Amino acid sequence: MRSTVVSSFLLAFATSALAVGCGNGGGADDDGADPDAATAVDAGIDGPTIPPGFTRLIGRSWSMSAGQPDTYRCVRITIPQDTYITAFAAQAPLGTHHTVLSVRDGQAGTDGEYDCGANSLDMNMLYASGVGTDVFDLPAGVGLKVKAGQQLNLNLHLFNASDTPIAGESAILVKAQATPPPMLAEMIFAGSFAISVPPGATRTVNGGCTLPAGVNQQLFALWPHMHQYATHQKVELVHGGTTSVLLDEPYTFVEQPYYRQDPLIPVVGGDRLKVACTYTNTSGSTISFGDSSNQEMCFTGMYLYPARGTGIFDCAGF
Repeated sequence: MRSTVVSSFLLAFATSALAVGCGNGGGADDDGADPDAATAVDAGIDGPTIPPGFTRLIGRSWSMSAGQPDTYRCVRITIPQDTYITAFAAQAPLGTHHTVLSVRDGQAGTDGEYDCGANSLDMNMLYASGVGTDVFDLPAGVGLKVKAGQQLNLNLHLFNASDTPIAGESAILVKAQATPPPMLAEMIFAGSFAISVPPGATRTVNGGCTLPAGVNQQLFALWPHMHQYATHQKVELVHGGTTSVLLDEPYTFVEQPYYRQDPLIPVVGGDRLKVACTYTNTSGSTISFGDSSNQEMCFTGMYLYPARGTGIFDCAGF
């Protein structure tokens, strides 16, 4: 059953992980287009200027006709030497609804630009951004490793809600170094695939996981990701019978920041990570899990160290 759900996620999310997703901002028209999307301005890097200290890691140009709905464009590159990433920024001009950067050992296909779909990503996530995602710096002494010979894949989910053609260039910018930092991190998703919200209803979906024995990590960032009908997300950690609230915030699609955890949050085997996603269904049909603007997701991207090779969806349950 779990493999079927994960396969469905790959068909729906271009991450989340963690890729990871995209809707189209609060309040869709009957055709699924978001009237706010055409005027939303990303809080991240939305032009060609590269901020000091950053370099362009991967990106591609694209164009869309007036009113063109959910469209995916991808690009692959192979990394020639071990690289350690310490910060991310998304260059996301209008029309870029999310970016998902994933990595694999070996080649998934030829390097270069290609038309793709929501399932064109790998299970090892490096970074994900949505509308309004800010520059994300890892803590001092912490990095994400990309090994020599690994292939990066950038999946862009594009949507033109306007009545005119648009074009742009979307990219991932990074701070990186050739020498390993003291600590290596990983990104996972916590949440749930089990979403069903009837028309006119407000519902909260609960997900997460209990961490297996032997886990001993520090959680240093959260990235909530839901879609247009989402109104709130709450993340809690249950440790030894004591519940701590890590995040309890209203949610809007046009503002998807990373929430840094300071001080860092220790998590150990037996702890329970809980994610609660609240939605108000203003449409005329039941909302279920999926990638489109008429569907929903319930995830929090989590960065932790030290990396232990956790599967991107190992904490998406309940």
